[in-house]
Amino acid sequence: MDTQVITKVKINKPASEVFEAFVSPSKIGNFWFSSSSERWEKGKRITLIYEEYHAEATIHVLEIENNKKIVFSWGEEHGEGTMVTISLKEEGTSTAVEVNESGLKEDDPDILAKMLGQKEGWVYTLTCLKGYLENGINNLRASLIHS
Repeated sequence: MDTQVITKVKINKPASEVFEAFVSPSKIGNFWFSSSSERWEKGKRITLIYEEYHAEATIHVLEIENNKKIVFSWGEEHGEGTMVTISLKEEGTSTAVEVNESGLKEDDPDILAKMLGQKEGWVYTLTCLKGYLENGINNLRASLIHS
């Protein structure tokens, strides 16, 4: 069973703006987490805070290629670490954004629910990113209801 979760969206902005939205602590709060402890750079451990959900995540930035790729791992502190690759491909005046999350355990009895949850999260994150970058809308984030 392939447990990769792949999500793609086109954003009508250059790759440099999309890249900056992820790595900049002053921008990430406009579409995803409430805050980021510092600028994302290779080798750094970044603390991401989600105030609305009373949640915190630590990511380990494994690779950065300006305006093209971000690779990080997360979830290790809960014994369920996965790898996330965010790829940016500029196409004229827009950017194709692909998020690939891998490393979910195939033998986990809850694997399908986890995969669906991650897919939902990435679709929502990229939708919020699109709204923010294309239209300046920064109040979509943190609206999913988890019951």
